[in-house]
Formats: sequence, C-alpha cells, structure tokens
Amino acid sequence: MQIVFEYPSWFLIFCVAAGAAVSWFLYRRDKTFESLNIWLIRTMAVLRFFAVTIIAILLLSPLLKTNLREVEKPIIVVAQDNSESIVTGKDSAFYRKEYADNFSKLVKQLGDKFEVKTYSFGDRVEEKNEFNYSEKQTDISGLFDEINNVYGNRNVGAIVLASDGLYNKGSNPVYTTNKAIAPVYTIALGDTNVRKDVILSKVNHNRFAYLGNNFPLEIIAEAKQFKGSEVMLAILWDSTKVFEKKITITSDNYSETVPVILEAKKPGLQKYSVRLSSLKGELTQRNNSTDIFIEVLDGRQKVLIVANTAHPDVAALRQAIEVNENYEVDVRLLDNLDKNIKGYNLIILHQIPSQKPAAANLVQSVIQAGIPAFYILGKDTRIQNFNTAGLGLEIQVRNNSVNEVQAVPDEHFTLFTVDDELKKDILKFPPLQCPFGDYKLSVAASVMLKQRIGMVATDMPLLYFTQQGENKIGVLTGEGLWHWRLSDFAINGNHNSFNSFISKIVQYLSVKTDKSLFRVNVNNHFTESEAVIFDAELYNESYELINEAEVNMSIVNSENKKFPFTFTRTGNAYRLNAGNLPPGNYSYEATVSVGEKTLNARGRFTVSALFIETVNTVADHQLLYNLAASTGGKMFYKNELENLGNEIVSREDIKPVIYNQKKLRDVIHFKWLFFLILFMLAAEWITRKRSGAY
Repeated sequence: MQIVFEYPSWFLIFCVAAGAAVSWFLYRRDKTFESLNIWLIRTMAVLRFFAVTIIAILLLSPLLKTNLREVEKPIIVVAQDNSESIVTGKDSAFYRKEYADNFSKLVKQLGDKFEVKTYSFGDRVEEKNEFNYSEKQTDISGLFDEINNVYGNRNVGAIVLASDGLYNKGSNPVYTTNKAIAPVYTIALGDTNVRKDVILSKVNHNRFAYLGNNFPLEIIAEAKQFKGSEVMLAILWDSTKVFEKKITITSDNYSETVPVILEAKKPGLQKYSVRLSSLKGELTQRNNSTDIFIEVLDGRQKVLIVANTAHPDVAALRQAIEVNENYEVDVRLLDNLDKNIKGYNLIILHQIPSQKPAAANLVQSVIQAGIPAFYILGKDTRIQNFNTAGLGLEIQVRNNSVNEVQAVPDEHFTLFTVDDELKKDILKFPPLQCPFGDYKLSVAASVMLKQRIGMVATDMPLLYFTQQGENKIGVLTGEGLWHWRLSDFAINGNHNSFNSFISKIVQYLSVKTDKSLFRVNVNNHFTESEAVIFDAELYNESYELINEAEVNMSIVNSENKKFPFTFTRTGNAYRLNAGNLPPGNYSYEATVSVGEKTLNARGRFTVSALFIETVNTVADHQLLYNLAASTGGKMFYKNELENLGNEIVSREDIKPVIYNQKKLRDVIHFKWLFFLILFMLAAEWITRKRSGAY
C-alpha cells in the first residue's frame, strides 16, 4: 500500500506550513487564553494544525495505490446426465441409490482440494447437485456451450461428464469439444448390451393436411433380438383403427420403413396414435407407441370465374389455379350464374361489365358483398360501365379499337415477390389485346405490368392492384392469357411460369387481412419439454398497437380445470410464458377490456408426451471415449469413481492461479477522513466554547 500524489511531494511542506500558520495565528499569546491551562491550548492548536494540514494535503489529490494478491483454486466442473435413458434399463435402482452415493463421495473428494461446480443436464443445463433422471431429452453440446460461456476465462482444471453417451438434441458433442477449456473425464453409464426390444423409432409426417385430401406418413419400426417374431403396427384416430399391418421380424437387428396414406376426414387438430404391439421379454414398452398431431385445414379457397361468353382464357385460368390443391374453382357463364355469390373468396370477372344488363348488377353485387375481385378486360367489356364502377382506372377509348400490347414488369412493384425468371418469361410472352385509348390511373394503385406498344414503353397499366374500401381489386386490361400459357410451354417445356404468375395474383387477392383488434398467436402443438408461449397484440380503432390494458387468460385442460394467467407487457405488445404443461389437450380464452368493449380470443393447443429417450437404449461408450481422448482426459466406468477422483487430484498441471492487481483510489473518497476532520474541528470548537474563548 502506497500513497502517491499528482503534484511533487515537496508540496507537502506548504501543507504543513499552512497548518502551522493557521494554528499559530489562532493560538498565539493572547489575553483570551491567559486563564486556560497551557496543555488545553496546545491540544486545541494541535487539532487545528492537523485539520488544516489534512485538508491542504487533500487539495494535492493524493492517490492510494494498493497491490491485491488473489489466489484462485482450480475449478472442477462435474456434470451428471439427468435424462430418462439413464434409468431405462435394469440398473435403475443402482443409479438412484448406490451410484448417487458414490457420486456424492466423488464431489466431496474433489472439493477437498478444488472448487467444484456441479451441473445436471438433459434438455436444459442447471447448476445443482440433485438428480431425478426425469428429463425428456439429452443435449451434451449445450452443456459444453454453457461451460465455455461461464468459465471461459476461469481456472478450470477438468470437466467430469457422467452420461451414457446418448444425445438427441443439439449437435454432435465431439465437435463442440474442439474448443474445450479443460481435459474432459467421462463416466460411462448405461448398458452397451443389445437387449430385446421393439421400438417405434420415428414417424415422419407433415404438420398440415387439407380436409378431404390424402396425406402420407412414414413409420420406421425397429426390433432387437426378436428374429422370427411378429408384431402388429396400428394407427388409431378418435379410437378408430384406420390402419393395421403385420410386421415379420427377419433378423436380430431389424428395421422397416412403412409408408401409410391416410385421409383427412375432419377439420381441426387431429391426434393419431401409432402403436406397435408388445412382445414378451421387452426391455421397455414405453418406446412402442407415440402420438402425432396434424392440423387438418378446411381452408380451400373458393374461386368463382364468371365469363361474359365462352373464352379460352377461362380454361387457362382454371388450369393454372387448380394446380394448387388449396383452391377450388367454379366456372360459370354470366347467363347461367346463380345470383348467390356469397361464400367465395375471390371472383374473377372476364370481360365484365359487358353490354348484358346482368353484368352491371353482378359488379355491384360483388362490391356490396365485399368479395375481392379480379377484372379482365376485353373486346366485350363495356368500358363506360367499368369507368363508373370506381375500380381505380378510367379509359377514354378511341374508335372502339384494340392495341396489341407487350407486358413489361414494373421494377417498383412490391405487393408480392416476382422472381427474375418469371420476369424474363413475361417479357417473352406474346402480346395481349387491350382497349385503345387514354388511361388515367388512380395514385393509390400499384402497377405490376406496364404496356409496351411496339417498341415504345408506356406508363399505361396492363396489370394493377388497388383497394376498394377494404376489398382488394386486381385489373388486367387485356385479354389473351391463353396465348401466354401456350408460349410458356413452348419456351420452358412446362406451364410453371404461367401457373406461378396466376397463383401469385390469386393468392394476393384471396387472402384476407386480419382486421381484429385483439389477436393471440400460439403454436397448436407442443411437447412436454417445451414452454407454452403466447404472444398477443391489441390495437385501437386506428389500428395502432397499444398495451395499456391488462390481458388475462384462462387455460383449460381436458378435465375442465382452469389455470388463470396474466400477460406481461413487452414493448407495444404482450407475451405470456405458461411454462411446461403436462401432456393433454388444452383450450384457452384471453380477454381484455378497452373502454366499454371486452375483446376475446379463443383457441386450442395440444401438449404431447416425449418418449425420445427410450428410442435408443444401447449406451454409446465410444462417444464418451472419443470425448475424453480428444481433450487429454480419460474414460472411467460407473464403479471406478474413486479412481477418477485420484486421477484428477494427482494431476500436477491442475494448480491454483495467483492474480496480482494494482488499484489506484482517490484518498478524498475515504469517508473516514471526512469524519476525522469533522471530529477534530468539532472537538476544538466545543473546547473553545466551553472555555469561553468564543
């Protein structure tokens, strides 16, 4: 410890001189102090001298320089696999009692010399010393990531990893240990013997299917040490068996992939139970079955094409739209149209409005019904009626003639993406026939294609989109799309570009914007190891995000038991983490009060059990050996924990680290100096006061 000054140290002479001068000036021979004891006068003079001297010294900004020496003991990180696979085999009692006692002794043995940090890992990493082998997944790489993040700059002597080597989450731990900060010692748990077992290894499936369509499943079934036996594979839906197959096991290490096609018969989240029958002598039956969840959507968009007269464009449009199974197309001629147009998501009007009286009524019906519409103009279109329909474009026709017009993509179009290949093909497509005249387009319209007449590029729209109230409107000012479909096949050998062009238009127009003021977003399926998280948004009448009001939610399980929650505000929105929920079917209702209105949002989700830890029951000790060998450690077996402790304790390269740190601190920041000066001045003042010197 040392005091240093920012100014030359000989300035201390002036500080002492200042203290002496003030003390002498106050306590020189004076009649005021003649009656006082000489030692009392000298005491007051000394107090004033030291107070003034210390204050003067502090004006020199002295610094206290200290050298700190800190010894850090080596850290030993001990991590125990807490997943279900550890106790799947016959030694479950051993791991819960005898092994647990030996593990505690190992931690105590290492703790006598080192600082021990004990972790458990499975689907998450936690610093704790209690293990119940209940976690549903194993992420070894996540453990090493956590160790590197927490102890990257610490004196880590060794890492002890107790596991069966089976991981089913994260990356291969061998690659993670390339940046290991210490030698890894592994404790080989589990059983490497192949035991009798029937395993439903995996079920591959899509998350969504559409009502009335068929959807595929791919089931991978395995069997160990059951050559010559037979098992039944069955799929149940709503307690109804929808598939069954007998599997004959032809080898001791058997695997078979079974393709299955099922029909989506009911909308909503559907649960399918996949089951393999059990055989006598199996290691466990928990890996014989699993549940999968498929969202069956009754979401086929209904598209109505109404043509003024029969036209090849109509067939081209229908064929392009029906490529996507999500769309159901209905084609009608204007003369045969049923007046009821409700229930359609999009109406395509080909050369309507026309001269026919029913055409104008149809246009008004579409507008009043609030249905998105796609207008295709042609020689039969009555332009005067089109202009008065308020569709964002007015055409002043000349001589009732038409122009042959090439399409030119507008580079500033942003309503949806148009890839470069499609743009190139559009430039090659043959011309369309458009009304000849002057085009006056609304500023609110967004142009996708412009007209090119001969070699002259114009700003006149060939294809544009606009809004009529809340309804989306698309207008193609020319006919002859069937030529584009034929040209696409001639250029590319298929109709993909034309189909993509029409699909993008239909998708943009038919998808309705969610205008609700309160929305709750959540996945419809979770596993029991996942936290159930909700996001909510609340809007005012101007559709601005707000979150002043409190949002409450009630989650109801299959037994009609309610669990209340309250959302947390995040920025301008809301979030709720409901944590991990037991397997089952759940419904929820969220409510929020805004002014005098109460808004609600309802939905359903499912939490499924996770049996991935029981799929593979053969321990992977080779992985543990590779982890240890690649980092300079060793692998020990479950009955060699004492030897492991002795090995680490005897390593000479695991030593304490000594840190020397120099610190500079302003002396003026020491509070005790303030109180010392205050004490000296106060003592002097009280003495003078009591002696009558004031």
